[in-house]
Amino acid sequence: MIPLKDSHPAGIFPFWTIAIIALSVFVFFIQLNSPDLESFIYQYALVPSLVDFGNWSTLIPFVTSQYLHGGFLHIASNMLFLWVFGDNVEEKLGQVFFPVFYTLAGVVGGLAQYMLSPYSDIPMLGASGAVAGVLGAYFAMFPHHTIKTLVPVMGFVSVVNIPASVMLIYWFVTQLFSGVGSIAFSPGDVGGVAYLAHVGGFVTGWLIGSSYKRNPELSSG
Repeated sequence: MIPLKDSHPAGIFPFWTIAIIALSVFVFFIQLNSPDLESFIYQYALVPSLVDFGNWSTLIPFVTSQYLHGGFLHIASNMLFLWVFGDNVEEKLGQVFFPVFYTLAGVVGGLAQYMLSPYSDIPMLGASGAVAGVLGAYFAMFPHHTIKTLVPVMGFVSVVNIPASVMLIYWFVTQLFSGVGSIAFSPGDVGGVAYLAHVGGFVTGWLIGSSYKRNPELSSG
């Protein structure tokens, strides 16, 4: 399922959503044109085996890795989901807190994946944990919204309106089972998609979004 548009446009100009997308695309362009791509990746991606919690400089990749991506499909998927769901969350959380929230969700997602394989030499990169945080917050605050979605049906592609709660539950469950599967079948170094980063980010977003929903005074409007 590919989300296309939210049924309730935000009442603000989503400055941070657009800024994060623009920065991510810019960094991806730099990444593609790096004269030594491997060195670039190992410098800014999160390599679990290089993390030393006693040395703050080794923790910087928990943030910088959020702006690297593994390919065109990777960045396109992440930025599409951020574009569709980010503006409403940015409006609700406020434009001062939103970039902090986005980064925090990405860091927690990175920590969740790091805990799975702390001695891995495989670089972890991508905005998936942070974007998952946005989806988790959206799920908590706007469960009754609908999403115009591209859905394959019996060999054809149709555009249908799907409740946001249904779509995000489906997304979360697939990530959760994929993450559990990666633990069960690959207990050592885990490559590919960082499923636990998705789950960690989503849960972080859901907790923060739920807090804002219970305490409307926290919201900017």
